[in-house]
Amino acid sequence: MFEIKNKEFYMNGKPFKIYSGAMHYFRILPEYWEDRLTKLKLAGFNTVETYVCWNLHELQPNEFCFDGMLDIVRFIETAKKVGLYCIVRPGPYICAEWDFGGLPAWLLKDKNMQIRCNYPDYLACVERFYKKLLPMLVPYLETNGGNIIAMQVENEYGSYGNDKEYLTFIENLMKECGIDVLFFTSDGNWKNMLSGGSLPHIYKVLNFGSKAKNAFNCLKDFENDGPNMCGEFWCGWFDHWGDKHHTRAASSVGKEIKDFLDIGASFNFYMFHGGTNFGFTAGANQNKSYEPTITSYDYCALLNEWGDYTPAYHEVRKILCEHQGIQMGELPPSPKLQSIGNIELTEYASLFDNLSNIAEKHYAPVPESMEYFNQNFGLIYYETEIEGKYDISPLNIKDVHDFGYVYFDDKFKKRISRLESTAKGLKSLFSKKNSEKFLMSAIKDRRKIGVLVDTMGRVNYGEHMIDRKGITDIYIGNQRQMGYDIYTIPLDNLEKLEYHTDKKDAPLFLKGSFKAKSNDDCFVHLNGFKKGYVWVNGFNLGRYWEIGPQKSLYLPGALLKENNEIIMLEMEGFSKPSVSITDKHDLG
Repeated sequence: MFEIKNKEFYMNGKPFKIYSGAMHYFRILPEYWEDRLTKLKLAGFNTVETYVCWNLHELQPNEFCFDGMLDIVRFIETAKKVGLYCIVRPGPYICAEWDFGGLPAWLLKDKNMQIRCNYPDYLACVERFYKKLLPMLVPYLETNGGNIIAMQVENEYGSYGNDKEYLTFIENLMKECGIDVLFFTSDGNWKNMLSGGSLPHIYKVLNFGSKAKNAFNCLKDFENDGPNMCGEFWCGWFDHWGDKHHTRAASSVGKEIKDFLDIGASFNFYMFHGGTNFGFTAGANQNKSYEPTITSYDYCALLNEWGDYTPAYHEVRKILCEHQGIQMGELPPSPKLQSIGNIELTEYASLFDNLSNIAEKHYAPVPESMEYFNQNFGLIYYETEIEGKYDISPLNIKDVHDFGYVYFDDKFKKRISRLESTAKGLKSLFSKKNSEKFLMSAIKDRRKIGVLVDTMGRVNYGEHMIDRKGITDIYIGNQRQMGYDIYTIPLDNLEKLEYHTDKKDAPLFLKGSFKAKSNDDCFVHLNGFKKGYVWVNGFNLGRYWEIGPQKSLYLPGALLKENNEIIMLEMEGFSKPSVSITDKHDLG
């Protein structure tokens, strides 16, 4: 039995400390779960913590998936097999540098939607998901003989709001679904956050990345009954496109762990193993500017992106094992890596030539967001025709989220970047609204205007989370343009592409093939390419972008066969149609 008494954790009547490491099942191929969890156990940890990604489990309303990488039950069972307790953080919001903080994009179809509060339509969606998810976890609760010892109510809520009725709704819904283990809330070590994000009767933990001996002072006014615990000890940090790659010295991490042990605190290491933001799952931040997160979620974690040991792993393992009197045995071998070499991409498919194959066409009087059309991820293309005689005029494309490629009569005219319009710090109305205004030459008869929008991650934290993708309007001068053919392009049906051997301009799909002699891991290097996506054997490895810091994509060996297919979608252009696959990763 796991419980709190005398300001301590107890397990089966004996004092107990939680030494937990975070791993997200949805960022790691299931073929590797047992290996990563075993390495967690052998480093002296006794618990694994994971978020739950609502947005992938329910891609469309009432259409659920718990298979493959989303098989959370199998992940929890695997943790128990290797001897680990489990902490589950089911959200519904998780942040996690994950698209929309784990909330499903289809919520945004409702133009009045209010998230993370007592808004009835939002609560109804949360209730439907919880009533599907949580009963699956009940058999694995510690109270039922399983290994789940605690579950979180919402997530860092005090960083967003202070709706106590909403928090109470989440708590009661969890109980209604049969959850009867320890409940907790987690917030940053600031009284404002604890005041907004906690409930008086629920155990509270703090999230921070340093100075453990002082950080818990903030908790004294809020948690009088429970032991000190850091719900997220940030051992590293994540990277944004165009930013630097974050690192942290092993000695710094080790010092912080010693501080936790010195004061007798429990902790959850965030992250023990970060994994990868495969596909379109990486989120974004927006403070002064929009900052999308890279594909790698290496996070400077104790295990790196492909599950290998880092110096910090060995540092922390030594400290934890010595503290607990655990004899350090032999570790599993490091993952094997392979170099495959240069891969020629010899077949090409124009995106625009394939709209009838991979897109769905809609008509709307004014532009609508991709969420309006039940689209979660990918591209969206807007096309309208202007007829008449127009003088040279300012053309204003409003609210581009996130990259707009503008075409006049099918010829590329201009790229509009949400990053550039916000990062400039301009105070004009247009830059604040991620719009761009430029002069359009005169029209004598008619002109077709097309805007292809490439989306990056939805904002996952803070006040700008309502982040619909696409555009909202096109104006010529003060005249609003009406009547659009809109193509939703989710990029989930590439088997329908028609390829040729002649190259065309970007956006362009390129396809090649290669042989692999083993199932060892490797890395795809994109030298000479600018911006786009990579699929291997139908699996979306994620985004690449020449601005870095990340210059290669992790290719898990479990995806490989003897004969393999690689497809790229290059949005802007390339120097030569080939990539290299090596045994070296380049995170910048």
